[in-house]
Amino acid sequence: MTGDGGRGLSDEVVAELAAELAEADRTHTLMPRISVRHPTATVADSYAVQGVWSDQQRATGRRMIGRKIGLTSKAMQAATGITEPDYGVMFDDTVWQSGASIPYESFSNVRVEVELAFVLSADLRGPDCTLADVLAACEYVTPALEVLNSHIELEGRTIVDTIADNAAYGAMVLGDNRTAVDAVDLRWVSALLFRNDTIEETGVAAGVLNHPANGVAWLANKLHAHGAHLSAGEIILAGSFTRPMWVSREDLVQCDYGPMGTITCRFD
Repeated sequence: MTGDGGRGLSDEVVAELAAELAEADRTHTLMPRISVRHPTATVADSYAVQGVWSDQQRATGRRMIGRKIGLTSKAMQAATGITEPDYGVMFDDTVWQSGASIPYESFSNVRVEVELAFVLSADLRGPDCTLADVLAACEYVTPALEVLNSHIELEGRTIVDTIADNAAYGAMVLGDNRTAVDAVDLRWVSALLFRNDTIEETGVAAGVLNHPANGVAWLANKLHAHGAHLSAGEIILAGSFTRPMWVSREDLVQCDYGPMGTITCRFD
């Protein structure tokens, strides 16, 4: 599946689904798959649901501080049958610093992914944004963990379900190391992901579209088609270069990025 396609759902149904997702988030419960209940729903419908939900969250006072990109590795695309990434929004109350104790009950289906976060010092606009443009617009890059949080049942879910569910974003944990993009070859940034002192996953950042900044360029170009752009000051999670790691209550998570430092957090 690729591209946004046309809309198959009415604005009324889109609003109803956005309200269901907000309630599932509030109660930490799961809702049935949209793809089963509405077989005609398209990727464009999913982004419409996400957009209505996001606007409603901002209306309550939440502040958007960036965006996440998902499905950027070929392995994940092959596993899901999806041929391009997706994206979601991130709010200020979802950001944690390394060393944090994170309340486990705030999430459903808790999983952790290994990423790099790009912090922008200049706007990025499509439709022809390139890797070089991203690097020029980046103030610094830092290690980050993404906490996945699903509000739609996992088994059998499709890209329609995932995008509507804000691309399964729950929170991010930021590292303390701020690195200039020209200080290291970002393709070769590697990470070792541990749970309770046992190594679970390893990865190299080139797994994200051959360079993690390519994910940011993709997003800038994608947003252009919707009349939007990436703004200076935004944090962009470029996509995971490991498989998701399941987390249980009281687990200690550690991720060693070598010269770029280590992230730790605990789920209490």
